[in-house]
Amino acid sequence: MPTALSLHCAVHEAGNYARPPALLIHGAGGHHLYWPPQVRRLHDQRVFALDLAGHGKSDGIGHHRVEDYTEDVLILMRELRLNAAVWVGHSMGGAIALDAAIRFPKRVLGIALVGTGARMRVDPNILRSAEQEATFGAAIGLIGERSFAASTERRLKELALERMTEMRSSVLLGDLMACDAFDRMDQVEQIRAPTLVLCGAEDRMTPPQLSEYLSKHIGGSTLRIIVDAGHMVMLERPDEVAESLDKFLRAVPYTPGM
Repeated sequence: MPTALSLHCAVHEAGNYARPPALLIHGAGGHHLYWPPQVRRLHDQRVFALDLAGHGKSDGIGHHRVEDYTEDVLILMRELRLNAAVWVGHSMGGAIALDAAIRFPKRVLGIALVGTGARMRVDPNILRSAEQEATFGAAIGLIGERSFAASTERRLKELALERMTEMRSSVLLGDLMACDAFDRMDQVEQIRAPTLVLCGAEDRMTPPQLSEYLSKHIGGSTLRIIVDAGHMVMLERPDEVAESLDKFLRAVPYTPGM
């Protein structure tokens, strides 16, 4: 598994140059395993699932701005010799993809936005709880309460939150601050890249209205709202998300060697 800028990256079918490279960018407090195997190992697709700085197996301390994470991903792309890629982002990862599509359109073949928004205000209660070690667990509890559909299996919820508790509190706080400051409401109409917008119908972290706004303001985009799923839609409904991503990737215009 290659590294660049001390970033960990799990690669699937790296040598499949007939397919566009797809970057999987996790959300706040996450890492590459928040993308289930069905997505990380899409059949006949070239997939790069990364851990952002300070997350998972990557070194670093994380950032407080989405723009800084975007620039880290661009450095990783240069190290991997990827001129352009499809940026697939969940939550904060979607904000990173949006930022890239607006500021660095030549590096973006397409974007898939999963449970994200052009603006992502964070509940002040979550931010306050994340600021102190003593209340860090409470912040994760609040996130957990709002991240899953009512029908989601209890064990899946527990596993996702267990992974988040392994995150340094300072990194999660930085991520939440980055999300809270992010605002591209007046710029998403500039995006010309092919766009897929996915969200869970029961998402309470980034409600479907945010995805509907993206779909309405990004020309030619496709919106899919998945029932019986919340903010962690890719974990809750992995087969449906994988199917949508595969169909999208096959429709993205791509010339090998780009």
